[in-house]
Formats: sequence, structure tokens, C-alpha cells
Amino acid sequence: MKNTAITKEVQGAFTPDGVLQDLLEGNNRFVNGNTEATDNSALVNQTTTGQYPKAVVLSCIDSRVPVETVLDQAIGDIFVARVAGNFENVDILGSLEYSCNVAGSKLILVLGHESCGAVKAACDGVELGNITAMLDNIMPAVKKSAVEVEGEANSSNKAFVAKTVENNVRLTIERIREKSQILTEMEDNGEIKIVGGVYSLHTGKVNML
Repeated sequence: MKNTAITKEVQGAFTPDGVLQDLLEGNNRFVNGNTEATDNSALVNQTTTGQYPKAVVLSCIDSRVPVETVLDQAIGDIFVARVAGNFENVDILGSLEYSCNVAGSKLILVLGHESCGAVKAACDGVELGNITAMLDNIMPAVKKSAVEVEGEANSSNKAFVAKTVENNVRLTIERIREKSQILTEMEDNGEIKIVGGVYSLHTGKVNML
């Protein structure tokens, strides 16, 4: 049973590669149905005065991808930033910078997922209220996929949607590096890693890109 929260000393001993391996092992436990039992009361008590998460995950808001659950993580283990389509903006970038530069996290995982509704909407050029402006963040991935995938460039083309999900993760990572000098310097210095993956709704597995 997991009943001990991450301390500053434990966090300091983590490496980016080690944290990534830990998250993928957690995902494997989830896929295989042998997730760790957790003493939530103990973890709540231990984290009231501080937190030392090992990673930050930028994910979609999709209810089928509860990040802590699918990575088998507990209270105090990871930061999670969620927005439909798992893209970056100023607020998300600030959150990522806080997670790593201030709070000491070692890894940024941009996590897309299969059949993403936001990606499908962007593929179809949906226009509706504030959703329109939100989808603009995903359009670079749509345009990239349009020249890489044969067939119709809309959500009826499953291959096109899948490629756009992947491209959206990759382009988000590129823009994080372009827009955040803090995170780029940390990555260049080996203090953190910025990686991407796609979650399968069918299997529950995170496939790294």
C-alpha cells in the first residue's frame, strides 16, 4: 500500500528518465489491473504543509482519461494541467514553469488521447462560442496532417484524426520549448525532460511518441 508521500529529499533524487519509467510502470499496472492500494488519509495528512510532485502532465479534459488513475499515481505524486485538446497557452506555460522551476518536478508529459473530441472538432472546423478560439490552438496540427494523410481531411477519416492527435502532441511540445526559456534551459541542462504520448481508449495504454 502506498502510504508515504514524496518528500523534498526523495524528489531531489529523482531523474527525468526515472520519473518517466515510473509513470509508464504505473500505466502498465493500470492496464494489467494490479494498481497499488493507497492510504489516502495518510497521504492527505502528509501533504498539508507542502508538495513535491515528480512530474506534471498536460492532458485533455476528457472524462475517460483520469490522469492519476491511468498512470496509477496518488495524492502528491503529479501535477495535472487539463484543457480540451491538451495544448499550451500562457496560463498553461506558467503552470508548467511553476511545476518544474519552482516546485521541482522532473518531467513534463504532454498526453493526448485516441479519438479526441477537441481534435475532431478542429478537423471539422467547428465554430461555436468560445470553442472556436480554443480550437485555433489545434489547427496547426490539422494543417500538418492534411499533407501527411490520404483521404478526407475531416473527422470521418480515422487515420487523419489519429495523425492529428499525434501531431498536436508533438507541436505542443515544440511550442513549449519555443515559448518558455525557463523550461528550455532546464531541459538543456538535464534537469527535466519534455515528452509526449497518446492514451488508447481501447487498451488503456499510454504509447510514447
